[in-house]
Amino acid sequence: MVSCVIGEVLWDLFPDGERFGGAALNFCVNLHRLGDDATLFSAVGDDPRGQRSLEQMRTLGISTQGINIAKDLPTGTAHISMNEEGEPSFLIPRPSAFDEVSVAPVMLATLEAQGVDWVYFGTLLQTNAATEQLTTNLKQNLHPARGFYDINLRTGQWNLALVQRLSQLASIMKLNEVEAETLFSLTSSQGEAFSLESFCNRWAQAYGIDVICVTLGPAGCMIYDGGSFHRVPGYNVAVCDTVGSGDAFAAAFLHGYHRGWQIAKAAQFANALGAVVASRAGATPFWTTGEVKAMLGEQYADELA
Repeated sequence: MVSCVIGEVLWDLFPDGERFGGAALNFCVNLHRLGDDATLFSAVGDDPRGQRSLEQMRTLGISTQGINIAKDLPTGTAHISMNEEGEPSFLIPRPSAFDEVSVAPVMLATLEAQGVDWVYFGTLLQTNAATEQLTTNLKQNLHPARGFYDINLRTGQWNLALVQRLSQLASIMKLNEVEAETLFSLTSSQGEAFSLESFCNRWAQAYGIDVICVTLGPAGCMIYDGGSFHRVPGYNVAVCDTVGSGDAFAAAFLHGYHRGWQIAKAAQFANALGAVVASRAGATPFWTTGEVKAMLGEQYADELA
């Protein structure tokens, strides 16, 4: 599987220090560990954090060919505070270097020749009109690549019209239950009762989406698949922090879905990898397929060999 990824590279600033991350970067790291190919397009500043970002990417096995150096903007940061359950809230200064993402013609030609299966994008960078246009153009130019929209709504970093436009590019969309309820409340009649099923049915039909993944924290996830629904339980782990666990879920689900696994099996795999990441500090902690196998059981032995 080959993916083109547009998104942020940044440093998560926790109360006890800073750790490398960014949703798009986290997604690429997990895909790479699963044996898939992902090209990340982003930008870092011409500053010490930018240099450390490039070094960290190389250490993690992620190509830096698609990473621009923004001369006049700082490398992105996310100031993170945690609640008692380990759930994070984010304060992300803008503009940051990642707002200077671009794709060189030679890189686009390489991707077209190679063939791309998926274009991954979130919402954060798309608030920049130039980046939204870049993403739309990539999706069109890399046809028949399908879109994976990982919503990740951050306070002050999105608007409904943008989410609706981006949804039109998606074959798969991922969000959490709070985000689903937020979008439902903004697009439904007053007094209309919320349910995940009603949200997914409406959103998928409105924007032509094949699959919607709704993550439910420790409860697992619910998957909408062409009018069918699958609730898949999660795994009990001692949560360190949940930063990056949703990105791991996205990578694992896409890995299985693209290979034609049954939807519930792809979701179970995604729940397991998300739980492993949540049990460790930072957005890209080290993990092995053996650890994921142990959580899943023998039915995954062939897929994770």
